[in-house]
Amino acid sequence: MEWKELKAEEIEIILFKHFNRYQNVTRCWRKIEGEWVIKDIAFLEQWGEEDYKILVSCLKNTVSKGGVVFGAFADGYLKGFASVEGGIFGRDKEYMDLSCIHVSYDQRGSGMGKLLFRLCADWAREHGAKKLYISAHSAVESQAFYKAMGCIEAVEYNIEHVEKEPCDCQLEFVLS
Repeated sequence: MEWKELKAEEIEIILFKHFNRYQNVTRCWRKIEGEWVIKDIAFLEQWGEEDYKILVSCLKNTVSKGGVVFGAFADGYLKGFASVEGGIFGRDKEYMDLSCIHVSYDQRGSGMGKLLFRLCADWAREHGAKKLYISAHSAVESQAFYKAMGCIEAVEYNIEHVEKEPCDCQLEFVLS
């Protein structure tokens, strides 16, 4: 497994040719009356060409606005990526936004997600953040990953994220 910081000009749709964003979701976390519960919620996520076009635009924007995108590679192919937006936010100006982290279906469980998470945490710390903010998919498997990384429910919710993805879990990771 290899990784590198991606430059804007490297982020093109062809980069994702061997990336499979697939997830068969069967159970999700939901906050009901102030309590977190697991609900049977089933759907299939499978990104198509339009999703990747939007992704490329978003990742290029991240880099152009002072953020970072890391790519993780197996056998020369991109199999994981993560991004942190530039700029610090929050009431106490302590958060940086971990805007995405994805590992190709065929590489899950390989440690690639942990590597990408640590790269993002280190980058955010080096750029003045005290916490990573994560608006995370509520699937049980996704939440298990974040919990294993040491994430907790965010002390301060980012309203933009909540409005954009109301079913996401709002998390934070304290940078030490």
